[in-house]
Amino acid sequence: MKVRVRYFASIREALGEGAWVEVPTGATVGEVRDQLIAGSPVHATTLARGKALRCALNQVLCDESAVVSNDAEIAFFPPVTGG
Repeated sequence: MKVRVRYFASIREALGEGAWVEVPTGATVGEVRDQLIAGSPVHATTLARGKALRCALNQVLCDESAVVSNDAEIAFFPPVTGG
């Protein structure tokens, strides 16, 4: 299934706006993050497990255990963002 991944603030500066990503059925937000980390060195650095990130699923804040569905939107952003 495909999900739309979007990045905001400093993460967007490093990775761009985002992309549609193919993920396994039943994947969680955390599993999508791990898949992105494995995708490139820049993703590995920017989305590293040691970094505090906030995430949202379909524009609602969530934790990484949230299960995604086809055509879902996942957003990653730093814990504090400007207006």
